[in-house]
Amino acid sequence: MQATDPRGRRIRLRRGGYVSPAAAQAAQAAVADHDLQERFGEVATVRDWLYEWLASIEGTVRPTTWQTYRSHVIEHLSPGIGRIPLQELTTGKIQQLFDGLATRVNRYAESLAPATLQRIRATLRRSLNTAVRERVLQRNPALGLVLPAARRPRPTVWSRNRVEAWRLDGWRPVVGVWSVDQLAEFLDGVADDPLYALWHLAALTGLRRGELLGLRWIDVDLESREVTVCRQRVEITGQVLDSLPKTDAGTRTIALDRDTAQALERHRSSEWSSPAADDSVFCWPGGRPLRPDWLTHRFAELIKVLKLPPIRLHDLRHGAATLALAAGADVRVVQEMLGHTNYAFTADTYISVLSAQSRTAADAAAAAVRAGRAGRKLSGVSFARTAGFGVRHAR
Repeated sequence: MQATDPRGRRIRLRRGGYVSPAAAQAAQAAVADHDLQERFGEVATVRDWLYEWLASIEGTVRPTTWQTYRSHVIEHLSPGIGRIPLQELTTGKIQQLFDGLATRVNRYAESLAPATLQRIRATLRRSLNTAVRERVLQRNPALGLVLPAARRPRPTVWSRNRVEAWRLDGWRPVVGVWSVDQLAEFLDGVADDPLYALWHLAALTGLRRGELLGLRWIDVDLESREVTVCRQRVEITGQVLDSLPKTDAGTRTIALDRDTAQALERHRSSEWSSPAADDSVFCWPGGRPLRPDWLTHRFAELIKVLKLPPIRLHDLRHGAATLALAAGADVRVVQEMLGHTNYAFTADTYISVLSAQSRTAADAAAAAVRAGRAGRKLSGVSFARTAGFGVRHAR
């Protein structure tokens, strides 16, 4: 098994001669306990382990991933089970924590979504897997949890009756998407905003917030009407950093419509763009980077001023996909536009739009059949059914 020597280095120990497997396991647990005491003091707690684990993986995972792990540890795991001695952590104690998290509400009277609980569990499970791998624990107690099933919310278009419900009692869908008219109203309303080109680009291409802010002029070809996504701008513990796209599929080249290309062309000479320095397409006057959280706040303010039904900045991405699919784009094209790794994920997320397309295609096919039948009747041909078979008769 692995242990820690007096200098803090990891070493491998080999012991033998035990009379039974139970005796060997007891000896292993004793060495693990001693190892923990050497590293953390008399009693090693779950909190001790979680923070050591965070420190050990910093720099080995994406900055946004590490920030998510850190947030889960600080906000949920450490307050809930941090004081428990690591060797006394059980599935039952973890289950009590998650049962409590499932009923907790925030200041907006909203409970944690099942998907959020799944992500918090994934953080804990990964940290404890490391403990098992390093022989600090014999098994991972986070493996047997029972959590609510996470259902992926699908985009819901703000129809007239939904807008009326929102104005009446504040109802809103989990993922709202503007109609074409609502999007047009938004773009008209922000036409004089210094970041108009950013809003237009987000609405028509579905770039993520970090991808928009990470875009450089060297990655924009207005003559060919293309942008290449190869970095994103993120905010980690108050610092704005550049990193790679969210996934390998996130590195992609996207075609631009003429209106978006023209908006970017006008923006190039704006003081909110940086032709020098880091070459950012969107930044503060003088070249200082825009903070992702500020951009989200700015978008929400604009919606309130324009009195449009509320959506998140990220929902412009869903809207771009919905518009493309409704216009007849192939799912594979939309998958590549959004930078999704999995085709099935794209199809499943926008199944409502695809269903509408299927109904439109079915109606079109039926209309063609009706037209064909009408043409046959006009040409003097009719059909009769005899013994279950269609028999053709000429009049």
